[in-house]
Amino acid sequence: MVDTVDIVFNVLIIGVSFLVLNWASNITINNALKVSRITRLGKTAVGFSLIAFSTSLPELTVAFVAVLSGSASLSVGNVLGSNIVNICLVVGLAAIILYIRRPRRPNGTNESNGCSVIPTFAKTELNNIHFGLLVSSIIPLGLIYVVQATWAVGLILIFVFIVYMYQMAKVRIPEEESEPVTEDERKKLKRIILLTLLGALGVVVSANFLVESAVAIAGTVGIPQTIIGATIVAVGTSLPELTLDLKAFMKGHSALALGDIIGSSFINITLILGLTLFLPAALGRPMVMNMSVYQNLVIFSIITNLFFWYFLSQSKLSWKEGALFLFIYALFLTTTLGLI
Repeated sequence: MVDTVDIVFNVLIIGVSFLVLNWASNITINNALKVSRITRLGKTAVGFSLIAFSTSLPELTVAFVAVLSGSASLSVGNVLGSNIVNICLVVGLAAIILYIRRPRRPNGTNESNGCSVIPTFAKTELNNIHFGLLVSSIIPLGLIYVVQATWAVGLILIFVFIVYMYQMAKVRIPEEESEPVTEDERKKLKRIILLTLLGALGVVVSANFLVESAVAIAGTVGIPQTIIGATIVAVGTSLPELTLDLKAFMKGHSALALGDIIGSSFINITLILGLTLFLPAALGRPMVMNMSVYQNLVIFSIITNLFFWYFLSQSKLSWKEGALFLFIYALFLTTTLGLI
């Protein structure tokens, strides 16, 4: 028998969680833009580092829990799956929604057939994006060829993360290309960074409550656990990116959103996957991960990244490209669930 009170309670939690998601994402985006302007790091770099690290907390949490419970393979699958969701679902939806919301002519047609979500990047920002995509593609492919991933591989991935983040922190947008910053604004930088992190944390926490309630409702009405895991939970760990980045796209801050999407993928593949492989050895339980079982995830991840790299290089990502990403995600879901 379906527990109506339990369903109503969880629906209320979902409603409140959506309100908090909206509020927290606004705080994060507004303060991240201030951080970018004051530090001259650029919107993409701020998205790639500050926001991406915050929105990757669900994957990081899954990694720690999985390692401590002896189920590190769960974290590897989650990392690869989240990268596919980040690009296919978030960018795909953003491209289509922006096209639908585009101003129309008196005859009801769009102003143009294209409506790209790709902004004009500074050279340093474009380098960040291309390198992030390169790493997100090469490492999974390399691990498939290595087959047996050990703690040493994990240590190398963590090292790649630290070195690149250090290099990125030293790059600044030329002063003549940036907006003037007052001394008062510089003094408030620490407070603004803290507000950005707290806003992102609010997004992560409210997203977690939303997912937990959705899973509870699905379980109550009798939806199988396999379907719940492959849909609600899989999308749930990427819900912070989905919420923040869609809103950033809608507000015209595409560089910030793309930096977060690609930065999250980079952090997942380097830091989180690295910790997943290294921590068991640090805890005295060294393991060898058979990466060949993730071949399907790796193939979809590489296909997604290649398409994304091509669209970025062509500076074109309109509703057609967005529809292609959503098709790839639908195909990924059906193969994962064994429907085809």
